[in-house]
Amino acid sequence: MIFPLKELIEYDKNMYEITTAATRRSYQLSVLLEKEEKEDYGGKMVALAAQQVFTREVEFRLETA
Repeated sequence: MIFPLKELIEYDKNMYEITTAATRRSYQLSVLLEKEEKEDYGGKMVALAAQQVFTREVEFRLETA
């Protein structure tokens, strides 16, 4: 799995928000996926999470206190 660099370069909104969303999603994936499923993606949870966030497969919002 390759990190979606094109989408990252073209992203013109809040970079902190997208970075936080991808980081939290990669943590979720690393905890929830079984070892075999992780191997299907080459163990690249950050790349998978970033792809899911950029393609809007998962939705996110930044909540402020």
